[in-house]
Amino acid sequence: MTSPDTATLLEDAADRIADISRADLQIMLRRAALRLRNAGAVSMEDDVEEALRDLASEFGMTRNDTIRFIVREWMEKNTYLPVHNLDEDGDVDGTA
Repeated sequence: MTSPDTATLLEDAADRIADISRADLQIMLRRAALRLRNAGAVSMEDDVEEALRDLASEFGMTRNDTIRFIVREWMEKNTYLPVHNLDEDGDVDGTA
């Protein structure tokens, strides 16, 4: 017999919210939070991990924030995401 996954348990709890105990709901929400927190882990080869650590240190960012930054930049440069252009006459609040 297999145990249901966290998403199935949460959906079932949502369907019968009046019948589920507070303790059971807390357990399910904590499990869901833990899974979400750990879902961001992406493993890389050793040389890539080393480069990520160096970049993260240089940027003053976490490893995951550095990965997000790199992916966003790549997607913008390859036109998968819109690029945020600044007007020449636009106000930049001291940053450009």
